[in-house]
Formats: sequence, structure tokens, C-alpha cells
Amino acid sequence: MDHKEYTVLIIDDQETSITALSRILETQYTIRKANNGIDGIGMAEAFQPDVILLDIMMIDMDGYAVITQLKKNTATKDIPVIFITALYGDENEEKGLALGAADYIIKPFSPAIVKLRIRNQIKMLDQFREIQHLSMHDQLTRLPNRRNFENRLCLEWRRSHREGTPLSLMMIDIDRFKNYNDTYGHQQGDVALQTMKDIFDKTLKRPTDMAARWGGEEFIALLPNTDLEGSSKIAEELRGNTEASEIMCPMKNTVTRITVSIGLCVWTPDKDYNLDEFISQADTLLYNAKNMGRNQVCF
Repeated sequence: MDHKEYTVLIIDDQETSITALSRILETQYTIRKANNGIDGIGMAEAFQPDVILLDIMMIDMDGYAVITQLKKNTATKDIPVIFITALYGDENEEKGLALGAADYIIKPFSPAIVKLRIRNQIKMLDQFREIQHLSMHDQLTRLPNRRNFENRLCLEWRRSHREGTPLSLMMIDIDRFKNYNDTYGHQQGDVALQTMKDIFDKTLKRPTDMAARWGGEEFIALLPNTDLEGSSKIAEELRGNTEASEIMCPMKNTVTRITVSIGLCVWTPDKDYNLDEFISQADTLLYNAKNMGRNQVCF
């Protein structure tokens, strides 16, 4: 594993300590340094390091005050903090752990211990991130799941409201999916659902756009700062890309195809609108598209 992808922030007001730790870690990690608590808090928020090494005894702002601020900040509260200190005793360790410290390293530094302590935190961090990723993604399609999408939708709704920009929402449903399953089998139905991720990847090219599995054979897509003209073109492109996709069915040695119906709603959020109405309107437009014959966009 290439540990250079991980970043360690050292916060210490003694240059000798920063230099010693940097020499121990710089071959394996990207190192950032701050020589006081205020700068360290700012760097933690700006650069989002994977691990923070924090000295307890600093003149202007001690480590206990720094970790308290870090844990109050949503952007930094989950970053593991390892205290570095010359203080011995259960009382000091208990205080640090109670404030949220992940571990302790005692001065003078043992290079082997420093590396092991950080390696352990990185390992736990990777496990945490994997669990977090799994909890926010649909396991079959690898698309974001409903919970993930709702979190993002709330953020984009507030941003659009604040900036006065349009927000586009697409509700997408695979047409006659039950018939597809009955004809080709549920395993092939799963393949069709998985194909939707490739179609979204091909169609939604901006990093700000987001598609998710909403449930069953229904999907949802968000296009921030996109007006009706722009979003209707993307919706039609999505519909066309879906219709053109060839989905192999090895069991029957044949090529299968699916189509989608899309309900597209474009609002510029203000105090008179709410998110539930926004989603409900897109859902209504989806069913209008189905009632009008399927394989089309209704906006």
C-alpha cells in the first residue's frame, strides 16, 4: 500500500519535535505542519488530514483546547487525533481520551512506536471509510443510495435557494421491468439495473451532477444550477442512451434492451417551496410519462 496518499498534520510549538516527527514519517506520508493551535485548527479544516499529531503542552493554546475545537467542528470531528506529550500518568491520559483523543505517543519519540501508532489509526480509518461507503451506496448497482441522495439534495436545495439558481430533478423508472424479469429471469434483471450506472456515467458528465438508486427499478438524478433547456437535453440524452444500450443475456444467448420513462422538474427554490413538493412533482411527471406511452421525458 502506498501510504503517501495519506496526510499527517503535526501541531507542535517546538520546532525540534516537528522536525523529529517529520523525519520519521516523511518517507511514508505527506506531512503538514503547524507551530500553534490556531493555525493547526485552520489547517485541519482546510486540508482534511487523515491523522493529527497534537502536542499537549503549547504556550498560546494547549492541546486540550485544540482537540475540543476540532471535535466541535463538523469538518474535523472525525479526524483521529494522537496526543504527543512528555506528560506521564493516568490522569493526563484519561483527560485526553475523554476529549476524544485516539491514542498517545510519549516523548522522546521511538520511531517504531510512532509508525505503528499511525499505521493502526490509518487501518481503522480505512475500515471506517469502507463501512461509511457501503452504508451510503447501493450494493447491487454501486450507485449512491436513497439516504446518500437525500443528504446531497438538501445541500443543493439550500445552495440554490441562497444563490437563486435553478435546480433540476429527474425521476427515472425502467419501463415494464416486471415483464423483463419474467422474460429473462431475475439475475438478468439485476444486470439491467447494473447497466444503469454505466448509462448515468456516460450521460451525467459534470462532477456536480448526481444519480442514485431510489428503490426497486426507480432511479433519481440531480442537476444543480441547470435550467429547463439544459436539463431537458440531458434527460433526453439519458433516455436515448438507455434505449441504445445493448444488454447481453448469456442464458438465452441474445441481446436485450430496456427503456426508461423520466419525470423532470425544474425549480428555483424559495420560501414558498419545499423539498417534499419538489420530489412529489417529479414523481407525478414520471407517471405522466408512463401514462403517455413510456420511453419519454415529461417536464
